[in-house]
Amino acid sequence: MSNPFHQLVEPLDPDEPDKKFFNLHKLNDERYARLPFSIRVLLESAIRNCDEFLVKPKDVDNILNWKITQHENVEVPFRPARVILQDFTGVPAVVDFAAMRDAVKRLGGDPKKINPVCPADLVIDHSIQVDFNRRDDSLQKNQELEFERNRERFEFLKWGSQAFQNMRIIPPGSGIIHQVNLEYLARVVFHQDGLYYPDSLVGTDSHTTMIDGLGVLGWGVGGIEAEAVMLGQPISMVLPEVIGYKLLGNPHHLVTSTDIVLTVTKHLRQVGVVGKFVEFFGPGVAQLSIADRATIANMCPEYGATAAFFPVDLISIQYLQQTGREEDKVKYIQQYLEAAGLFRDFRNTEQDPDFTQVVELDLNTVVPCCSGPKRPQDKVSVSDMKTDFENSLGAKQGFKGFQIPQGHHNDKVKFSYQDADYELSHGSVVIAAITSCTNTSNPSVMLGAGLLAKKAAEAGLTVKPYIKTSLSPGSGVVTYYLRDSGVMPYLSKLGFDVVGYGCMTCIGNSGPLPDSVVEAITQGDLVAVGVLSGNRNFEGRVHPNTRANYLASPPLVIAYAIAGTIRIDFETEPLGNNADGKPVFLKDIWPTRDEIQAVECKYVIPGMFKEVYEKIEKVNESWNNLKAPTDQFISLGFEFNLHQISSFLR
Repeated sequence: MSNPFHQLVEPLDPDEPDKKFFNLHKLNDERYARLPFSIRVLLESAIRNCDEFLVKPKDVDNILNWKITQHENVEVPFRPARVILQDFTGVPAVVDFAAMRDAVKRLGGDPKKINPVCPADLVIDHSIQVDFNRRDDSLQKNQELEFERNRERFEFLKWGSQAFQNMRIIPPGSGIIHQVNLEYLARVVFHQDGLYYPDSLVGTDSHTTMIDGLGVLGWGVGGIEAEAVMLGQPISMVLPEVIGYKLLGNPHHLVTSTDIVLTVTKHLRQVGVVGKFVEFFGPGVAQLSIADRATIANMCPEYGATAAFFPVDLISIQYLQQTGREEDKVKYIQQYLEAAGLFRDFRNTEQDPDFTQVVELDLNTVVPCCSGPKRPQDKVSVSDMKTDFENSLGAKQGFKGFQIPQGHHNDKVKFSYQDADYELSHGSVVIAAITSCTNTSNPSVMLGAGLLAKKAAEAGLTVKPYIKTSLSPGSGVVTYYLRDSGVMPYLSKLGFDVVGYGCMTCIGNSGPLPDSVVEAITQGDLVAVGVLSGNRNFEGRVHPNTRANYLASPPLVIAYAIAGTIRIDFETEPLGNNADGKPVFLKDIWPTRDEIQAVECKYVIPGMFKEVYEKIEKVNESWNNLKAPTDQFISLGFEFNLHQISSFLR
């Protein structure tokens, strides 16, 4: 079928007439310039894929008329450019494709013809657990256990990586899906079959929205919807309202991106954005790095929006250069986006589109904070943490209450660990984890944690040995710049050794606590605490023995680990004493944004991104040694049955 909008196609560069794009400016419709940038991506997809069957001209008009149709519950089709999967949700998809091949073979057809139509990437990142920590070989031991427990699944996925076209599988040990997506998989602009068009995606993980921080429109969907897209079907979606979130001012020099995102999360929860897009604009956006924006976008499910979109600007282009994208690709990305009206200058108010509603945040008002003890939207200023937790102890059982009788708030339980005596009380920290894609993608907070660890170690501060500390970077790049900047030894000295590359403590893969710690918590019915740099802290998610869990920036995770309790006022109470017996306060070791940025500029360089991702599939010895049964699967003569296939889901 011919596309009724074929007249919009023109060369991006007159000197290269075979490289074309749909120039939406040629619609000569003033409504286009007023559309939110996120809606422009939906419009471009509808126009490019208009076949008058699955995508009709009426759908294009409905999107173009967004200012009115956003309020009319109008459904429109959206065909994303690609799909991304993690292993928990990706295995069933690969199984379904294997079953389809089996069915085709039974019918006498060629099973090798069954492949994803839409490009799909699967990142294996949800299978590793913190079984070992605080030892030099923690990473190796945890990865060995990961392969031992998941060998059958991994062999099946390795077969899938070899059997299917248009599907790439990133092996375990490479990093967290969303950080790998940000640093490596994201195209920003596709160039396929001589046509340029925006990168966009759906994923089978709720935090797929992290990629919106780079200007790639994407969000999480269910497995059925993702598989439908992989088979070439568009997603049917209600045309969303778009909340314009205007950022103003500059953040305080002691504020981290985590503080900003927790503030935004609480604010947007109050605004009410469920089922809506949020699009960020205003001069404050230009103050945020791509990692900062990605941190905010990652938390989108926690404030309930469908997507949290930061249009591409010059900082996005600089990020692509920093992460080692090829120069010619970066050049055509910017050229295409400018030509298509999809490139932003956040300081230019004339580019500000129409929004359903506009809300504002002055970044200068953001203060250091955490969220908890049970929900990511329950922001608590660090200065109020001690009081807030103590109030929660006696409060009625609920999101902010544990209903501990007043007379038991100061209960203590003694226990022994590694031939030494300790005691636990309500608020004692037993898990401190730098984990999750929310923060481990962000060099500013990771280097901030490293610099704080260096200052703390040099001051003679330590972390009690029974506290389960861990560092699970989002990609190998993080280890490179922590090592090259010289802070890794200090993180290790405080117990924050690298334990794996994957989504670990944040999804409950925190591993066991010491038996004596569990016995003490149980004996005293204590509200023990987990502090993590994650994105979710619902009761029972992180660990069954941590009833209170707080989301915090990586530097604060270390600070609370050193303190050993959440019941501390950092303003008036020291973390500990130095070698001379003098008290050391958090303010004494807290790095400023200027300190962090100086280290980041020096050590986070393009070469390390290229080196890490060039090795991703070549140097993974455990993955390479897996023997995928190449002569047993249906594509090469073996017939599955549903009982056999189901074993791979376990």
